[in-house]
Amino acid sequence: MRKIYFLFPGMNLNVGGHLAQVKLLEVAKNLCPAEAVTYETQEEGTRFLNSILEQDDTRNAIFFIHWGPHVPDLINRLAEKNVVYVSYSTGYGFKIPPRVPILAGSRHTQAYWGRQAPDSLIYHLPGIISDEFKNLHRSRDIDVLVQKRKSSRYLLEELVPELERHCSVLVLDSWVDDLAAVFNRSKVYLYDSSDYWSQHGLSEGFGLPPLEALACGCVTFSSINDALSDYLDPGFNCQKLRVYSKQYDVERILSAVSGWQEKIQENDPAAEYRGHSVEKRLGIILSGLNDFFDHQALDPNAFETANVYAEDRNAEAVNKPSLPEPVLKMGRILPAFVKKWIKALLFG
Repeated sequence: MRKIYFLFPGMNLNVGGHLAQVKLLEVAKNLCPAEAVTYETQEEGTRFLNSILEQDDTRNAIFFIHWGPHVPDLINRLAEKNVVYVSYSTGYGFKIPPRVPILAGSRHTQAYWGRQAPDSLIYHLPGIISDEFKNLHRSRDIDVLVQKRKSSRYLLEELVPELERHCSVLVLDSWVDDLAAVFNRSKVYLYDSSDYWSQHGLSEGFGLPPLEALACGCVTFSSINDALSDYLDPGFNCQKLRVYSKQYDVERILSAVSGWQEKIQENDPAAEYRGHSVEKRLGIILSGLNDFFDHQALDPNAFETANVYAEDRNAEAVNKPSLPEPVLKMGRILPAFVKKWIKALLFG
């Protein structure tokens, strides 16, 4: 089993993608040699990428990269190495060459790369939810919990002020060391990240807070954009937030607060995301990655050919003739045989 270098810009980052990668590193250590490496800031106790490339024999190692804005540069910098892209958010606009396998943090991300990188090896590897996120079956003194970061203006500026007139609302606006404890004090959790990700032109990469809240026994109202739809099922394990009007949201949330009861969870809603489940899945994936890199070492030119094919497909898509605008506008009402006849007349 090859050694894995997990690449980080720096280690002191309290953001979701970084923390997810740190948890993945700890799980990987149970399966193969693995260590953290920084490439922007040199930090005590962590090796620096420059020194590894100069001092270590990395021909049989694997480099895991994940920080979206840095991915193209890192792929170019590690052109002669075995590289794996751990992808969470999508929408950065870059292409991934077939020589670089992709580990998708959600099924939504897997579907994105299935379209954007059809020649690539792609696996689904969900983010890890720590075991402390569980229902402790204690009394709850917070009616409604909201985290300010990534929340929509509608949630913070319209819904929260209205709810505060009727019940106790806690808005977390800074990092919390023991979020599981706060979840276990809360009856209802509200999450709405759709505006945040739309404004940044990116997707919600995994969106674990609503699942962490569910695991802790909270009634959860959430947006269901992007990766959130991997596990959220409105009407069955959650309720969708921002439905029709503010008043309708308020009525449903207050009803959930007043009718909240302790429930016995027959199954762990986060079972697929627990460390032991992800570790088992990662073991299978690592076996596939090692086989892939073994083959690539023996047949490197095939991947160059695949890149050419991908470029040809892009060129064909750009140059492909299209129907005139009036016909396109009528496309929904024209029978298929009529559209084929028009294409034959226009393009032969």
